[in-house]
Amino acid sequence: MARFLPVLFAAIVSFGYGALWYMVLSKPWMDAAGKTEADMVDASGKPVVPVGPMVTTFIAELVMAGVFAILLTKIGATAINGLIYGFLFWLGFAITTMATNYAYGGAKPSLTVIDGGHWLGVLLIQGLILGAAM
Repeated sequence: MARFLPVLFAAIVSFGYGALWYMVLSKPWMDAAGKTEADMVDASGKPVVPVGPMVTTFIAELVMAGVFAILLTKIGATAINGLIYGFLFWLGFAITTMATNYAYGGAKPSLTVIDGGHWLGVLLIQGLILGAAM
């Protein structure tokens, strides 16, 4: 149970970071994703809260933090190792996968940059928290 708390904390903090990231970059993200303000509201003009994708994101970040914690215990958990491996996991797995999928999907490069920046931040945050706590 003691090892689950840092995993849960890393998931919560990285989810909060994502919320802030996309609040700040909402307009550039909408442009890059081909969305308009009208796409983001319901028929009455109220903002649509994407509950399903948000739940999926949190679960994904929880799983990511859990796997990251397992790997850090094998390679040596320190805050510096967490940051280094967070960057390497992003570079080797996250951004390469995103760039490939987005290229085939015809997404604007700016969408890859915005979403890729989000996942870089998530992995650095999780690496720092887990590396320091494990």
